[in-house]
Amino acid sequence: MASSDGFPASFYGEPGVLGMLSNGISAFLVLLQNFHTAHTGTAPAGVENILAGVHLILIGGVCQLVAGMLSFRKYDHLSGTAFIGYAALWGSYGATRIYFGASAQTPTIIPFPAQMMNNLSLSTNMTSNMSLTTTMVIPVCHVCLSIKETAIAGLVPYILLSFLLAFCSATVNYIMPLVFGAITATLVFEAVGLVASSWALVVSGVLELLILIFAIYGSAALLGKGLTQRLVLKGFGTPLFNVLLLGTTNSGSVQRIGQEKKKNTKYAEPMALGFFCDTVAPFIFAFYSFGYIKSFGVGVAWVSIITVAQLFSSYYAHLRQDCYHTTKFGLHATYWLIKAWDEFVLSALEDGKVASGREAMVGNWFFVMAGVVLCIGSLNTDVLELIHNMLFVLLTLSTIPQIALQGYYIFFGVACSLFTAASLYCTFSRLINTIAEKSLIPVGPQPISSEMLKKALMCCRANQGDQEALPQTDQGSDALFYISNGVAALSALHARSSSLNPAFLHLTVPWVLISGAIIQAYVSRLQVTGGGRFGSVIPTIYVAVWATWTWFRFSGNLLQLSAEPAYGFTAGAIALLVINAFLMLIAAYRNLVLLFLTSVMEVVLVCFLLSTLQRLPYELEIAMLALFSTICIYGALASLVNCIFSHRLLPMGPHLIKEKVRWESVPELPCPVAYSRLTSSLMKIAGLLEEGGVCGIPTDTVYALSASCKNPRAIENIYNIKDRPAEKPICICISNVEQLVAAKPPFSPLLWEFMRNVYPGGISCIVSKGDWLFKLGVGPAYDRVGTKDSIMIRVPDHTVTGHLCDITGPLAITSANPSGEPDSTHHTMVINRLGHKLQGVLCDGDSNEVVASTVVNCLKIDEGTITIVREGCVPAVKVHQIFERVKSTMV
Repeated sequence: MASSDGFPASFYGEPGVLGMLSNGISAFLVLLQNFHTAHTGTAPAGVENILAGVHLILIGGVCQLVAGMLSFRKYDHLSGTAFIGYAALWGSYGATRIYFGASAQTPTIIPFPAQMMNNLSLSTNMTSNMSLTTTMVIPVCHVCLSIKETAIAGLVPYILLSFLLAFCSATVNYIMPLVFGAITATLVFEAVGLVASSWALVVSGVLELLILIFAIYGSAALLGKGLTQRLVLKGFGTPLFNVLLLGTTNSGSVQRIGQEKKKNTKYAEPMALGFFCDTVAPFIFAFYSFGYIKSFGVGVAWVSIITVAQLFSSYYAHLRQDCYHTTKFGLHATYWLIKAWDEFVLSALEDGKVASGREAMVGNWFFVMAGVVLCIGSLNTDVLELIHNMLFVLLTLSTIPQIALQGYYIFFGVACSLFTAASLYCTFSRLINTIAEKSLIPVGPQPISSEMLKKALMCCRANQGDQEALPQTDQGSDALFYISNGVAALSALHARSSSLNPAFLHLTVPWVLISGAIIQAYVSRLQVTGGGRFGSVIPTIYVAVWATWTWFRFSGNLLQLSAEPAYGFTAGAIALLVINAFLMLIAAYRNLVLLFLTSVMEVVLVCFLLSTLQRLPYELEIAMLALFSTICIYGALASLVNCIFSHRLLPMGPHLIKEKVRWESVPELPCPVAYSRLTSSLMKIAGLLEEGGVCGIPTDTVYALSASCKNPRAIENIYNIKDRPAEKPICICISNVEQLVAAKPPFSPLLWEFMRNVYPGGISCIVSKGDWLFKLGVGPAYDRVGTKDSIMIRVPDHTVTGHLCDITGPLAITSANPSGEPDSTHHTMVINRLGHKLQGVLCDGDSNEVVASTVVNCLKIDEGTITIVREGCVPAVKVHQIFERVKSTMV
């Protein structure tokens, strides 16, 4: 436990130590190569580059990814975004080093189309060894072409984003700006070093040495803070400038952002990370579209790695119960990954075959429709979000395969440029606004009011006045489930003639495999965490369906499978048919749309079975895949809209099979329990407290033990129940600030204004004791709460706790955990650990936080200072920002 004047033991420690050390060590690895190259004039090659790349991926990529994940769980917006973003950077740069190493290996002779020779920048020596028919001498893999050009195209967006991170971090402390600023300058000279002389590598090496020094100091400061629970070294806790200087608060936007934050504040907001990824991927595609990159062999690695980072932004949006951003970033990641591998395959095909193969593809049309679905969902957010989604629709339209190749890449390049600019601004605005928790950077108002949007969406319901609550079986990842299946189904749709076109078969593989198998496996993971009745059964089985479909229908034709393996697929198709019949039964428990989807899939699997027997009715398969995609687009729209508003605004149909609840005997609980959603339960707990009992209750942070201030003996029992040291005081909890006003304490105007800015919320204020506590209702417990001269006051931002205090009067509360053990974040933890000592527990499910409130000493506030006694769910930096803002308004 923390001392009275220090920081608490953080639930997730200090992941910043791992993140900054990962940056420092990665920079040191590149530094060694740069100085060696500048000194000897010989660039590293072969195994040396490969080993350096592997180390960069493991240290700068994987280790820093872990730091970013822990930062998101620690509710650190900036560090979570920065560490995962830099993990993608070092991972991509490590992959580039591996490509450099592979390109220097012994040449080999492999088949290669002669028509591509004019498009590839090959050396004269290599050209002289080429056969002008079907083979030529090239390195181990021709994907290693345009390595430097791709690396430059990848570094430029990271330079811009790293500069934004350095700027934003200056509003938090003055160590991270030095680290991120040095990384920004290093990336500039690394890019110059790829095309210029060795002087750029020397400058880059010096900057990388600075990164290492700053990272070591920052890590030592954070490590000292974690070990001693104090700021031993300077650098953290004091920003270079106040974030509030960046703009003027928009009251309407503040309210909307505040409402969104109350959904779930256990995890940092991942929106900035999602837009970060939406900046890097289209920038690389823009360079490729305008002809700067000749081959996408290295580009596919950069885009694939940043796509993984974007899936993490989708994942943390899911953990925050934010279905809109879960769907949006999942869709974007799917699009970038498919397009990357699509262009990779295109760069390896003959120009004459590309056009005929592309014209038969229709999968991109589903992305257009999915983009429109996101536009509808963003009508409930802000103008910036809507503009970004409209640019994504433009982007998907630019990649329609039916556009002639002459104008295709120009259109795509322009769309990517516009999308990159919008994503860059979105990254900056979301990051600053989440740090400040106010809309300082303009994002625009909500395009359409929520009520108008609800009325418009409910126009197709039979009973427009009925807003059915969203069933527990519906999950935030359902929209992404429908999208991944829809893309796979529409991509798999083709005519009989297309099955004989090798170019079409090559191009279709990434479309079906990535959306139907890889992304759907991610959706399956989301549905496991969603806690639905049947979990991830349906998406997991459909992963197998689309993977098998891709292998047999597309890869199988290219490999010219014999009849014997085909019969193996026949047996597999029969097994999938039987399994899907059970999935139809599961869907009947959910809704009619999912039941229709699984029913159509049954017919699609019949077509797959017939194809293994060489008796495929192409017309039936085309019709069923088209119908399957249509159901998916409606399912995605309805699931997204219903989840955003938490009501069934668009009909999904009833569940045809209703579950019969069996009342089975359960073990007897150690204490009476009540449920917060029932008024009678609240009265029951209030009665137990009035009688002198000690009860576990939910708050806006973690669960707490409570006792009525009317019963001093009950407060003494709290110390015995949790083995709390007698010298540690207990705070009081009230329902609102107006209760304090009525008691007329002798507080200064500055203290009153500060309290009104932090209450209700996850901040506790220590103030001077006085006779005013008797007027507040503390009365008999005056000597049992607080210290001799001071008292800590909590005003939770929690409806249940507020109503309970209105009924009982002030409550004495402390965290519901045995002293020295982690806080309780669910009512079952309270029951299991302390239930046998309590008179009751008010059950409210998961708590809103994983750590307790932040404690602020306000005893010297009139002298212009406050002290952070314990840093909890509200960061200390945020508390100081509020205090500085209040002071400035009082002048």
